[in-house]
Amino acid sequence: MKRRSFIAASLVAAATFPLMSGRAASATPEELLKPGPLPEISFGSADAPVTVIEYASLTCPHCRTFHVTAWPAVKEKYVDTGKVRFIMREFPFDPRASGGFMLARCAGPDKWYPVVDLLYRSQDAWARVPDGVAALKSLMGMTGMTGEQVEACLSDQALLEKVTAVTEAGKAYGVDSTPTFFINGEKTAGALTVEQFSSIVDPLIKAGE
Repeated sequence: MKRRSFIAASLVAAATFPLMSGRAASATPEELLKPGPLPEISFGSADAPVTVIEYASLTCPHCRTFHVTAWPAVKEKYVDTGKVRFIMREFPFDPRASGGFMLARCAGPDKWYPVVDLLYRSQDAWARVPDGVAALKSLMGMTGMTGEQVEACLSDQALLEKVTAVTEAGKAYGVDSTPTFFINGEKTAGALTVEQFSSIVDPLIKAGE
């Protein structure tokens, strides 16, 4: 099978969650913020006293839990008020997650977040169904993307390699599960609740004031 058709072909089978191992590494906040091969997806003020980087997979139930139950409150309380800069990065665990992130990128900068939000909230409708391509075509139709455009996006080898490069960079910093957060450079793994998030960032915000 040619690599170019790998994503589209792999999406036919149900997603699995392989254990990924990353090389633990110590990284400074400056190293973590080095630009990668894809434009950074960032929310909040660049001058915020706290910077959070999240590595997530679209097929990960724990990532969905954080996105649906905690992220809205985190965004309102910290990001929209200029206290936290929040960066979202791709860390797909399987071909379906890679495909979902590719579609979000193909949708364009203005639609990246709406597509990711849609895919998280409809995770059960595409991540573990028999035909992932058909499911994604149906969902992406809601965003205005045609079936042909979905196929073309999933066949974009250059884009796949960039998504993979973001993942590999995360592994180099010790990411081996999702979601994983780097909060001012300190690694925290797991789907944080709003209360847990606050307990970490509040002292950092106070120290930065």
